[in-house]
Amino acid sequence: MTTSTQESFLRAFHAASPAVTADAFGDARAADGRSSYEILCDRVAESGRVLDLGCGDGLLLELLARTEGRHVAGVDLSPEAVSLARRRPGLGGATVLEGRAQDLPFADDSFDACVSHMALMLMGDVEQVVAEVVRVLSPGATLACVIGGGAVGGEAYDLFLGLLRAAIKDAPAAQRVPALGDGRTRSREGLDGLLGPVGFTPVVWETVALDLSGPPEQVWAALSGVYDVGPLDPGAVASLRGEFFERVEGLAMPNGVIPCGVKLHVATARLG
Repeated sequence: MTTSTQESFLRAFHAASPAVTADAFGDARAADGRSSYEILCDRVAESGRVLDLGCGDGLLLELLARTEGRHVAGVDLSPEAVSLARRRPGLGGATVLEGRAQDLPFADDSFDACVSHMALMLMGDVEQVVAEVVRVLSPGATLACVIGGGAVGGEAYDLFLGLLRAAIKDAPAAQRVPALGDGRTRSREGLDGLLGPVGFTPVVWETVALDLSGPPEQVWAALSGVYDVGPLDPGAVASLRGEFFERVEGLAMPNGVIPCGVKLHVATARLG
């Protein structure tokens, strides 16, 4: 699958849903009460110049910008997401640009840190992405990424994924998502193989469970934002939704809350 095909799909998807990632994960919390965005912020707490790679609608940028005196910048493939980010009240002094990670619109040695929330894992031509990240980072800079890790198990996300796989299996090829990203960005070993040769320290890898539990409508809204649902025709989505709501009732707790958890990996490395 070519990088241009991947990027065409991502542009079209995020044109329709520019805030989908923040909508799904913004309110989800780990056991310590932090969101995945806040966890990334903590990884670069001492950095004064931070780049958000694949910044989306700017939620992470806005959190980063709360540190007094910090310069933050973001870049994203989606013009619609960039437009949302620029309208965030906390980002008046930030640089937010539309652009590709393979050709970053920043000068050499511009940043002390680079963060990426659920975005590096989607990028093609990843060696060029890494080369560009190295170019714009200063020596000793930190790279911190959140990477999807799948369902916790035995909860609503597990159920949803099973139903989604069946829906995709029956869908025509035109309604299937192209292969996105590079598999090496989804494991510690793969990232070490990409980052080590260009001067990064071994990746520090942490797996975090996020709680997405809530009423059925809230859980559906979070889960149905995944890329695989986007290309399905309305009838297939309606069928998937109906079956999900019918089956998920069996998981409901006495208060009506549906248990739902997702695993994320937090990968951190320093440029030696």
